[in-house]
Amino acid sequence: MASPLLKESAAKLKKAIPLMLKHQIPTTPTNYALWYAYVGEKSPSLNQHLDNVVSQYSTCPPSQSERLYREFLSDPVELDLVDMRQNLDAMVTELSQSLKDTNFDADQFQHKIDKSYTKLHKIENDGFTIEEVLSVVKNLVQDSNEIRASAKHFSEQLAKAQAEIDSLKHQLKQSEHEMLFDALTNSLNRRAFNNDLKAMVEQQPDGLCLIIADIDHFKVFNDTYGHQLGDHVLKSVSKRLEESCQDGTKLYRFGGEEFALIVAKSEIRRARHLAESMRRSLEKLLLKDKRKGTTINKITASFGVAEYKTNDSDSSLIERADKQLYEAKRLGRNRVMPI
Repeated sequence: MASPLLKESAAKLKKAIPLMLKHQIPTTPTNYALWYAYVGEKSPSLNQHLDNVVSQYSTCPPSQSERLYREFLSDPVELDLVDMRQNLDAMVTELSQSLKDTNFDADQFQHKIDKSYTKLHKIENDGFTIEEVLSVVKNLVQDSNEIRASAKHFSEQLAKAQAEIDSLKHQLKQSEHEMLFDALTNSLNRRAFNNDLKAMVEQQPDGLCLIIADIDHFKVFNDTYGHQLGDHVLKSVSKRLEESCQDGTKLYRFGGEEFALIVAKSEIRRARHLAESMRRSLEKLLLKDKRKGTTINKITASFGVAEYKTNDSDSSLIERADKQLYEAKRLGRNRVMPI
């Protein structure tokens, strides 16, 4: 006969799997855990975040799944960064042994107390001398001190382990952030882009658009003002593009001075309009070179836009957006193609 826990798990999976199929969510361990928790409705915040993502994309892109899993479900003992996992496993083993030792000491202490109470009970019947009574009390005090020391030792180990776990959690979070985000601009990186675009093309391609933007004459900034200011330009452009993103649009650093934007549930006319508003916004950027006392106000970018077509792959969609970008460059830069 199935246990109540097994029945509950089966019931949740029966709810989770149809939802995953409905939204074309890949059957990965991370996604199973995410949607299992969703139907369990124990974290309203998780459910709200997941509902918002699905509303925007009609699915849940891999980078969003990883982010939500990391934020709401991930247990540092179960994450697979090898060095950290070994440290955590070692701490758990140590704590487990300490707990066993403490429980054993407590059992021993209880046994001794029972014996002492038996002796105290005999005082009434057998008429113990004062020396014998003091001996029983002394043993009780000694046993009490021993269990107190054992409990204190375990408490100290627990506090130490908690501090180490908190530190490892921070390191894990930082490491996983670096796996998905560009260190300079803090936008999603090329790895996240490749995973998300592939998933979107396979799962929810209708109305999917891709925008690729390239900062015009970026080499000039580096050659004229130095790489430090060039980095400032990249960060400022990334921030301005991010501020212009609408629901269902995600920004990625595509590479070098190029950025990509995946626009879900759209059409080329709307994606083109978004790219044009971004282009105009970049024209208004003003940066100051404090070392030379100069102002840079000629930051522009060229944009190529493509919409998903039947039988497109992620590579073919990128290729068409790239062609439009090169056409924008050929026609004089600082423009959006196609017109």
